[in-house]
Amino acid sequence: MKIKRFVAKDMRQAMREVREEQGPEAVILSTRRLAEGIEVIAAIDYDEALIREATRHSVVPAQEYDAMPAAAIAETAPVEVAPIAAVADAPRPVAPAPVRPFAAVGPTPSAMPPRPYPSRMESQVTMPPLVAVDSLAATQQVNDRTAQDTARLRAELGSMREMLEMQLSSLAWNDMDRRQPQRARVLRELTRLGIEADVARALVAELPDQLSAEQARYLPLGMLSRSLVISGRGLSDAAGVTALVGPTGVGKTTTIAKLAARAVLRHGADQVALISTDHYRIGAAAQLEHYGRLLGVRVYPAHDVASLRKVLGLLQGRQTVLVDTAGVAGNDPRMAQQMDVLAAAGGLRACLVLAANAQSDALEQAIRAYEPLAPQACILTKLDEAPSLGGALSVVIRHRLPLDYTTDGQRVPEDIAEANARTLVCRAAQSLKSNAPDESLMAERFGLAVASA
Repeated sequence: MKIKRFVAKDMRQAMREVREEQGPEAVILSTRRLAEGIEVIAAIDYDEALIREATRHSVVPAQEYDAMPAAAIAETAPVEVAPIAAVADAPRPVAPAPVRPFAAVGPTPSAMPPRPYPSRMESQVTMPPLVAVDSLAATQQVNDRTAQDTARLRAELGSMREMLEMQLSSLAWNDMDRRQPQRARVLRELTRLGIEADVARALVAELPDQLSAEQARYLPLGMLSRSLVISGRGLSDAAGVTALVGPTGVGKTTTIAKLAARAVLRHGADQVALISTDHYRIGAAAQLEHYGRLLGVRVYPAHDVASLRKVLGLLQGRQTVLVDTAGVAGNDPRMAQQMDVLAAAGGLRACLVLAANAQSDALEQAIRAYEPLAPQACILTKLDEAPSLGGALSVVIRHRLPLDYTTDGQRVPEDIAEANARTLVCRAAQSLKSNAPDESLMAERFGLAVASA
């Protein structure tokens, strides 16, 4: 058995030193508090029977220990087991602390020379029982395993729920297809057109109860046409102050040039004016000024509320005033600043410009971003670049946005037209190239809604 004494400022440091010095087989024989910190006596190659035998012959009862001479005390002290205090300290023997294993890995130190017994004052100070060093790590491991098991259970429950929902959706859709085949046919046609599921369900809900095959063939297109809101604002009636707003890259500046060219042809260049508030994008004002020079129309810059109000005051007698704004994303802090400028100017008709070739989610985000400005109308651009018009039509129908114009090219002023519901729906139908949608897709889109209904 090899014993070593450790002195540290606290028990945590002492345990760390024992772990590093004596490894996982170390046991604690005794602990006590000293002036310089905590003393710990630890041993390796521990023989419990040998320790008990040594302590039975060497430890002296407290009442006899006070009367013994120094020589007798020295003779009875164990060499490598119990420390011995000095005679002048009026010592009292202390039994070894409970022996506990110490889990660690480290080198094996050499034996430590004997120490005297503690004094009475020191022997009255006892340390709490030693707790295994790895207990905290073991508890953490148990907690980690519990968390992993919980996450795995939640994932399995989620997977089971998804599977049940899929089965329920499939059963509900198959039942509807059997009981109401014409309604199911209309839903398939609307899905082929790219119409969003919620808009398609709302349209089908308006169908008559008794629906023939001929009606199911042509009604979807007619229902879409009736659902689109057209403002009826003709190109020749584009009077007043109109501000075109929308995300970046949707073609606001080109659309303004097309509108200005048509207005110049009808009213003359002196009755048309352009205002540029886009001082963020490099070359934005220069592009608008280039169009203005070609049309013979003056372009006025306005960077804040005061300058915009001043310019609008100067242009009160003009027939058509078009305001070009900066394209900013919905989460851009400049969005609120731009809206404040337009709202504070007063007398503006906000028109939201949306690109038909964008995904429906992007169009939805753009509409929600500009809702505080309360746009009175919408312009759909880039129809020639859109593989399908279903997403754009769905967003416009969902928010009941009146359509002013549509554009389908870069030519100024040819590629712009008044919005026409039938033309848009026919164009959407002509762009279809896919076959009937898969039944699993139909069950996923409409099955749960049918089941809940």
